[in-house]
Amino acid sequence: MNDVLLWLIPLVVVVAGGGTAALLVPRARRRRQLPPGTVVEPPAPRAETTTPAAGTTVAEPPAPEAPAEVAPQAPPVLERPEPAAGRLVRLRDRLARSGSPLGARLLAVLSRDQLTEDDWDELEETLLLADIGAGPAGELLDALRTRVRVLGVSDPQAVRGLLREELVKLVDPTLDRSLHLTGPVAEDGTRKPAVMLVVGVNGTGKTTTVGKLARVLVAEGKDVVLGAADTFRAAAADQLETWGSRVGVPTVRSDRDGADPAAVAFDAVRRGVADGADVVLVDTAGRLQNKAGLMDELGKITRVVSREAAPSEVLLVLDATTGQNGMTQARVFAEVAGVTGIALTKLDGTAKGGIVVAVQRELGVPVKLVGLGEGPDDLAPFDAEQFVDGILGA
Repeated sequence: MNDVLLWLIPLVVVVAGGGTAALLVPRARRRRQLPPGTVVEPPAPRAETTTPAAGTTVAEPPAPEAPAEVAPQAPPVLERPEPAAGRLVRLRDRLARSGSPLGARLLAVLSRDQLTEDDWDELEETLLLADIGAGPAGELLDALRTRVRVLGVSDPQAVRGLLREELVKLVDPTLDRSLHLTGPVAEDGTRKPAVMLVVGVNGTGKTTTVGKLARVLVAEGKDVVLGAADTFRAAAADQLETWGSRVGVPTVRSDRDGADPAAVAFDAVRRGVADGADVVLVDTAGRLQNKAGLMDELGKITRVVSREAAPSEVLLVLDATTGQNGMTQARVFAEVAGVTGIALTKLDGTAKGGIVVAVQRELGVPVKLVGLGEGPDDLAPFDAEQFVDGILGA
């Protein structure tokens, strides 16, 4: 009996003291047995937030750099346009150096010892090719025939002198070629700005002519406001604004393509009145879809603008190189817009110099300005005698 108790006491102690171990045995048996050769990666340590230890430098993100001080921009340097006086002398010199085809051909025929009927026919053909028109060409030839026969002129210099006199008569130096730059008087007795509408089809250099004309007026000491009423051509307003900014002239424009041209023109005139400007130049749309549409559009512009100040000048821009082909368009604009003057572009170096005579005869209005080239100051007041001297190479 004692032997049995001695055997049971250690067993009870093991059970009582090692219960935990007894409980672990079944769990160990329940673990999934991995296949032989399987490598078990140790679990990744959990990230812990720690404070830097003494002597440890923590790299801070770079602080944003302080914005550099922007130096105040100097005001843009405005261009000083060349005075308008004497610009046409440059045209005369250009034509003289290049040898105007019109003048050279006329002088070559007239300098022959004996002028036959074939020679006179050649003269007529030369004049017609220069777009002088059938009527003026006949007048010129009749006058030359009479004077050459009556005076018995055969010396080339004398013949050249006769030709010059007759050409000057055709161009007509007696026409009033000045720009009408006197605006109406307001009720309070102050002078309102003169309003100039510039019309013509796209492609004739209309917007460029407006920009160059602004330079002519600035050179004469005029305060100018530009109105970008050609709202149907996206680049027209930008182009005009660039021209104005070069000489310190403000441009009134719409922020929306296709806006009402009359509204833009009216705002430009109102700005000119508020600023006390001398001249408001309005660039109009160059569309020529049909006569009725053009009449409505230009008529509306004129009516709306007249609420502030009626237009004192309507300038038609024509491309001299188109010759007689541009006369139909010129007639439409003259009938619709009440044209008071003509600006001929691309006139230098062309054999189409006779268009000056033809357009004046056809429209009954004078050529007031001529474009001499691509330069910003290549727009000049027209002078009949200097133009003829240029054609003849004087």
